[in-house]
Amino acid sequence: MKKLLLMTVMLLGCMTVALAQKPAEIKFDKTTHNFGKFSEKEPVVNCTFTFTNVGEQPLVVNQAVASCGCTVPEYTKSPIQPGQKGEIKVTYNGTGKFPGHFKKSITVRANGAVEMTRLYIEGDMEDAEVSQ
Repeated sequence: MKKLLLMTVMLLGCMTVALAQKPAEIKFDKTTHNFGKFSEKEPVVNCTFTFTNVGEQPLVVNQAVASCGCTVPEYTKSPIQPGQKGEIKVTYNGTGKFPGHFKKSITVRANGAVEMTRLYIEGDMEDAEVSQ
C-alpha cells in the first residue's frame, strides 16, 4: 500500500513539473516589411524576418506558405532551442506583374503556444519607363 501511494505521489509530482514548463513560443522582431519603391527593371526583392523562441521547449516551424506564387518563403527547418533565433527569408518576384502597390501575406505555422502567425510584405513596383 505504501509503495502504491509513493508511486502515485511521484507520478503526480512529475506531471506537475512537466506541465509547469512553458511551451515553445515564437516572437518575431517585426511582422511587416515594406520594400518601398523599386523598379520593374529589377523586379526581384528580398527580406528576412527574424524570430526568437521565447518559450521553454524547442520550437519547430512546420510551414511557411505565401498568399501567391510570386512570393517564396524559406525558413529554418531544424528545431530552435529556447532563447535561440531563426529566420524566414522571403523573395518577391514582380516579373510579369503590373507595376503599382502590392501587399502579400506569409502564413507561418509552428508548434508554439500561438500556432499561426501572419507576416506581410508590401511595396511599390514602378514602371520601368517611369523610374529612368
